[in-house]
Amino acid sequence: MKEITINVIDEQGEAHKLKTPIEMGLNLMDVLRSHDLVEGACGGMALCATCHCYIESSHKLSDQKDDELAMLDQLFSIDENKSRLACQIPITELIDNITVKIAPVD
Repeated sequence: MKEITINVIDEQGEAHKLKTPIEMGLNLMDVLRSHDLVEGACGGMALCATCHCYIESSHKLSDQKDDELAMLDQLFSIDENKSRLACQIPITELIDNITVKIAPVD
């Protein structure tokens, strides 16, 4: 099974290097939640922003959909160039070696 690496900086500034398979239909929130790095309260429906993170690497991600943009628009800790909801980022080879920073809870 093919794996990718996800580099994570948690809220305390500690770095984590996570390995995850790409064939399981997961999203980034699923992986971060399995390591207790985000809450993911809404289960990945872009309704709660408890998986808000900053994309610190130069990976080209899919465009944000209206529901993700609407949820991010409600946050104080938004960074217009880096903020994403992890639940809206599928685990694919395209994000191998991505670096994300967990956003502070608003």
